Amino acid sequence: MDTKQLKYFVAIVECGGFARASRQLFIAQPALSQQIARLEQEVGAPLLIRSARGVSPTANGYALFRHAKFILRQLDHAVALARQNTAEITGRVAVGIAPTTACQVGMPFLERIQEKYPGVTLNIVEGLSGHLQHMAASGQLDIAILFTPNAVPDWQCTPLLDEELFVILPCNSPLFPRGRDTITLQEVADLPLVLPSRGHGLRRRIELEYERINVSLVPVAEIDSLPLLMSALAMGMGATIKPLAAIHVHGAAQAKSWRHLRISDAAISRPNYVFSLPAERMTDAVARIHGELLELVRDLVRRARWQGVELVEEAAPEAREPRRLAVPHA
Repeated sequence: MDTKQLKYFVAIVECGGFARASRQLFIAQPALSQQIARLEQEVGAPLLIRSARGVSPTANGYALFRHAKFILRQLDHAVALARQNTAEITGRVAVGIAPTTACQVGMPFLERIQEKYPGVTLNIVEGLSGHLQHMAASGQLDIAILFTPNAVPDWQCTPLLDEELFVILPCNSPLFPRGRDTITLQEVADLPLVLPSRGHGLRRRIELEYERINVSLVPVAEIDSLPLLMSALAMGMGATIKPLAAIHVHGAAQAKSWRHLRISDAAISRPNYVFSLPAERMTDAVARIHGELLELVRDLVRRARWQGVELVEEAAPEAREPRRLAVPHA
């Protein structure tokens, strides 16, 4: 078995068939089939299920696929580390961020890295925190912004900021009096709520507050896609509880069409942490991108381009307790 065979196998699984993989790899399909046959012979078990629709991995094949991706990524890192004394910073860096974080950081981050490090291929992966945590632990990410301090064992963890959670609904919604900009926990529970599913860390954070007052939340819908959730609200389905960054999901121009209400009898916030590979495993590219991400986020907050949050480094000594964050009224 060699890395070439692993590369071919991973490409076939990701492409869902030999024909597409052959085109992607610029290798004749018979030669590709021959390599996989040799790999299956060496493993001693079938790795792919072939059908009219394409191919899919067997149980053995899926296990090999996961480990092969990790091995190939580590090999790329090893080569990048060997080359990092060259003048230009180059390499591929995968960064995982949640959908609300992407609303604030995504485009400014892409533009910043493209301008400062044109030799770096930045792969931004947007996903729910549980999925990003799994990807980081399995070696598919180099950096991730997550919401619990022990999310990825053996990785560096840098406290970044705290996000306050608000009740968000369209400005034209009749669900709550127009003259108020605060709401109580009980009043929130009486609204038709659209929330993430229970597998989402944000949902658990919200439900902890309601368990404290012995109130059950029964949402009218559970949606784990931020664009779809906000579109449902725009159509009048109800309200949600999110960081203020969620109102930017459809662009800055649409942000003015949303109303945010502060919860008056509970300070519900979500901590953000930047996770990264340990320093000794970082390439120059990963180290530079990590630094740029931290600098960008802090700059956005200080210039009030990211509201409803507080930087951890600027917090008072008691700041690990829930605090009210400065934001404009709805």
